[in-house]
Amino acid sequence: MGEASRLLAVAEAGAKKQVKLHKASKHVGRFPPGTEWELVHADTVILLGLTNALSESYMGYLQCLYAMNNAHGKFHKLYKTVYPNGIDQFATPAASRQPSPKPSISSLRSQVPSISGTTPVTSGSNANSSKSGFFWKMGQYAQPPLAICIWRVLARFDILWSVVGFFGFQHDRKLALQALAVSATKTDVHAVFAGLALMSYHGVVLLLSGYQANEAHILKQYKVIVDKLEKRYPTGTLWILNRAKILRMNYDAEGAIKVLQDGLKPDRPSVFIQADALLYFELGWTLLAERRYAEAAETFLKMTELNSWSHGTYYFIAAGCHWQLKNYEEAQRMMDKIPSLIDKKKIGGKDLPTEVFIKKRLAFYQGKQTRLTGSDKNYIQAVRISPAEELGVFWNTHSRISNAIAEAHINEWISLSPPIEISTPHAPSTPPDASPANTLDTPDELALRSLLLGTVHRTIGELAAARAFFEDAHRRQPQLTVSTWIGGVALFEQAVLVLKEAQVVEEASAAEMIAEERADGTSARDASTMGAVTEDARERWKDAMKRAGKLLDGAMALAGSEIDLSSRLESRIAMLRDEIGVKKEMLGL
Repeated sequence: MGEASRLLAVAEAGAKKQVKLHKASKHVGRFPPGTEWELVHADTVILLGLTNALSESYMGYLQCLYAMNNAHGKFHKLYKTVYPNGIDQFATPAASRQPSPKPSISSLRSQVPSISGTTPVTSGSNANSSKSGFFWKMGQYAQPPLAICIWRVLARFDILWSVVGFFGFQHDRKLALQALAVSATKTDVHAVFAGLALMSYHGVVLLLSGYQANEAHILKQYKVIVDKLEKRYPTGTLWILNRAKILRMNYDAEGAIKVLQDGLKPDRPSVFIQADALLYFELGWTLLAERRYAEAAETFLKMTELNSWSHGTYYFIAAGCHWQLKNYEEAQRMMDKIPSLIDKKKIGGKDLPTEVFIKKRLAFYQGKQTRLTGSDKNYIQAVRISPAEELGVFWNTHSRISNAIAEAHINEWISLSPPIEISTPHAPSTPPDASPANTLDTPDELALRSLLLGTVHRTIGELAAARAFFEDAHRRQPQLTVSTWIGGVALFEQAVLVLKEAQVVEEASAAEMIAEERADGTSARDASTMGAVTEDARERWKDAMKRAGKLLDGAMALAGSEIDLSSRLESRIAMLRDEIGVKKEMLGL
């Protein structure tokens, strides 16, 4: 990393010098003098920023942020210079079966050839008029500058989310995705980075947006990119990571765990420490989602050996796993380490948002233990819902789990006292144990239980019960003293529920129409291409999107700067609004 940073810094200085030298040159041809060096300079700024970010240090993140912020205007101008009419005619890695009825430069669903069918631009206003010079030498395929797109994707949705959220970057998501997709069809190093950016984006959207307008298309394009890069770099850690993410998003958690564990074997042919940390991070969350608590705890603690990010967070999750296993002494030992770990790492003298949340939770447990026993000693005994599962809400770990795992969660949380008053098929036959050690006695705990129960009920398709639990969690918002983030998240999850309900109706309608066609002997169509084209379907979706929009407005109103991890909720809201916009395009609304 050090050598890469040095070389890129030299390249950036050299390119910057050439830009100045060429500014005074005579303007010949389509592009202003020095444009080729502007492009090289933009390239180095992006790559240097990414290298700084991969250093896994707070200073590296800030250096990356500073570079992107300063270069934003230049990247936008460069894009307009090279592509004044957009990039609609260029191929992307995977075409969708169901294109948008209103194609635009912002749609990835254009009917264009796949990777193998890419054709060069030879005519039209975007074609190069000269067969000489820098751009022609680069090849007949005009290459969209990586700079304009990669910062928008990574800055908003990937590893910088906890830092960049403070600064509120604006971005053109659709254009960025299309430019990245066009770049990913090529074979040079830019294509690799574009593919990596797309995979990072797709992985985050699939995990955090809650609802996807065209999940099958996202997974298809994601898989095409991974397959292409994996063939080129069969031992590459980053492709192993994204192969596992695809499996996890397809509800094959065991397959994802195997891929990740194989990719971390001691005898693996290549080692990339920074990428290994990402594999361990993904493995830890996947193991936690599968309730494999002992392995999850071990994996998160391994993270403290691999990077310098919040060790307090890793210990908090591991402590929650040991609490779940009833290893209370070990869990308390880990909790006791967290304050000093947090004090060691700060940004500008302030705690990371996740660590602010954790400190509040520790104070909550200590306060409850003091109230129950007169002392905060062994305050792990005051925990009623696993801290790991609570933090998992922010990583949406409960949305892509099996029915068996979801039901295990439900049985655990419903067994707590007081008994739930919401109708569910999983209600216990006998009242829960009402001892203090099994009782939720604060609005914060009751709201958290309802939020978690709403999420897992929705995951297994019990939508009426899920809505009731989400509404209960939100209803308790005025009484919350510590977990004030719950109300906004509950409204967000309700918005996801509304959209998923509409999707269920659409799919049922499509299946019914297919069955009728088959009964009549007419040709049956694919369910994925039906249901969203009838007027009734459009009206149902318009109503669902209107209701979801109001719920998201309410969630945003509760996501103020004083709310824990509000930047993550704001990002999830932005992603979901984008998916609603895509669905509107698909419906022709």
